[in-house]
Amino acid sequence: MIKRHIPDSQLVLNADGSVYHLKLFPEQIADTILLVGDPNRVKKVSSFFDHIEHEVSNREIVTHTGTYKGMRLTVLSTGMGTDNIDIVINELDALVNVDLKTREIKEQHKSLNLIRLGTSGALQPEIAVGESFVAAGHALGLDGLLHFYAESSQCIEQEITDAFIKHMHWNSKLPSPYVVQCSQKLLKKLATDYIVGLTATSPGFYAPQGRVLRLGLLDPDMNSKIESFAFEGKKITNFEMESSALYGLSRLLGHEALTICVIIANRVTEQFGGNYQPHMETLIKNTLNRLVS
Repeated sequence: MIKRHIPDSQLVLNADGSVYHLKLFPEQIADTILLVGDPNRVKKVSSFFDHIEHEVSNREIVTHTGTYKGMRLTVLSTGMGTDNIDIVINELDALVNVDLKTREIKEQHKSLNLIRLGTSGALQPEIAVGESFVAAGHALGLDGLLHFYAESSQCIEQEITDAFIKHMHWNSKLPSPYVVQCSQKLLKKLATDYIVGLTATSPGFYAPQGRVLRLGLLDPDMNSKIESFAFEGKKITNFEMESSALYGLSRLLGHEALTICVIIANRVTEQFGGNYQPHMETLIKNTLNRLVS
């Protein structure tokens, strides 16, 4: 392998040598990492740990690493959006696959398990609010982030992507959609009894998800067209804001990734479940126990 030195301005480190945004050192993360959007959810997850060895906080990124029933785990908050996922996944990868002292890529590649536990809005009327867990078998990116990477075509499911673009009569003013599959290994281990669907990742919460406050929509029929899309029996089950970048970057960098969401709203029936915390706690417990089984 040809060694390549990564310049200071491209892999930015803090004065103490930790990666810039995460503020972490390699020894402070486990090989299996639970990703949550909300920084407050980190403490909720780690409250089930037997022992916490590291607690690090920087901006909206909070990291706890410890053990659960003997298994070393990390839980880390990403904040909202694919832009944050771009930072988190690249810096997590650098922690395990780049020598931070020499700034050279390591010869031995390490693969991480990256499991996002989040909240989401359903896009099919039969998906119940609160009690439903949806695992993203595929992520449909409406954000465009993955197209900035030269190797993106290696992981994009082009046939389903093309079918979606055609069905939607996609407006050329918007970023080009893309579809990426989840880790089949993690899906089988963690989510076989959940709804497995096609999760749409939006670059925003309001207009990009069809919400109208004081500004109108470029395509007022977007959500109804999304709801009616089907490809080989697959329907778009839910909206969220991170999975497409998580799946795409993980595939390109050689990591395993899966998103599982609690459904807290249904955009078709217009229901919203305010008290979803007990369901999130169930999802957290299920995930932890399935990881160690």
